[in-house]
Amino acid sequence: MTLTRPSLGVADGSEPRPRTGVSRAVAVLVLVALGALIPLVGPSAALHGTGEAAAPGTAGIGQLRTVLFAALCVPVGELFVNRLARSVPGVPPAMPRSWAPYAAAAGFVAALGLASVVSTGNLVPNSPADLDIGGLYASRDGKLALLEVNAFAMAGLCALSRRPATQLWPLAAVVIAEALRAHPTTEHSPLLGSGLTLVHLTCATLWAGGLLHALRTLRGWGVREAGTALLGLYARVAAVLLAAITATGVGSSLRRMPSETILEQLTGTAYGRALLAKMLLMAAVAALALWARIRLRRAADPLTACSPARAEVVVLGVVVAVSGLLTALPVPIRW
Repeated sequence: MTLTRPSLGVADGSEPRPRTGVSRAVAVLVLVALGALIPLVGPSAALHGTGEAAAPGTAGIGQLRTVLFAALCVPVGELFVNRLARSVPGVPPAMPRSWAPYAAAAGFVAALGLASVVSTGNLVPNSPADLDIGGLYASRDGKLALLEVNAFAMAGLCALSRRPATQLWPLAAVVIAEALRAHPTTEHSPLLGSGLTLVHLTCATLWAGGLLHALRTLRGWGVREAGTALLGLYARVAAVLLAAITATGVGSSLRRMPSETILEQLTGTAYGRALLAKMLLMAAVAALALWARIRLRRAADPLTACSPARAEVVVLGVVVAVSGLLTALPVPIRW
């Protein structure tokens, strides 16, 4: 994703050449295709040599969860950054067009696909006859799957209404459902695990979605001071979000893999390998965020911080794909 500031001019005083957006669209499509490959080919690579068996449809489930997580990030990030923008003096009236309705539609389709898998007893349905929609009401996972389907449908309607901020409530319901789904009642201290996941997922969606929307907003603004102020506000909140993501991620990992076995499981299990990949990507994200923060504070033009920030968004997209894969892989510890 690229960022331009068309009304800020260039160093030699000439006007920058307009861009048609075709190259940007092509770049986005390429990145989306590459991101889709992670949950598609990731299970076989992660499971190779571990002796673990993949659940049916692992690749498809990983892709659906990747879409679901991305569909959460977009509207949550928009609500977050729009709220920050209201506290910035001299904000231009122009704001980027909302992607929330499209995200809600994608999330609805992904949640519907995941619900169809749950309705067949976590097996990939071969035909509509295999689906047992009524059976979803009889199980905890089924009810959570239906909640996510309905929540994305409601979020889409709210996004199209005159009060788009109301989509916060159905989106919060999706986050809560995901936190509960990730920790079944048979697990040791499931409420603790759900609490950690709730905080982790909330902070992650605010960070990834917020940065994406902040860059989209800056691209449409021609006021340098307002753009710098908005990016500074986001950077301060992002530092807190990173600390919370790190703390909850470590806590969740130690619950799955006790400290005395974590080094072995990081390389010897599919879940551990995917988690290790996510940790390395998050380290790269943190480095890019630090680089952007240094530029924002010390560079002659603070908005040059957008360059590492754009790279950060790309890596965060890969993190979302790896997270989708992680939820589909077998957990190393059986409770």
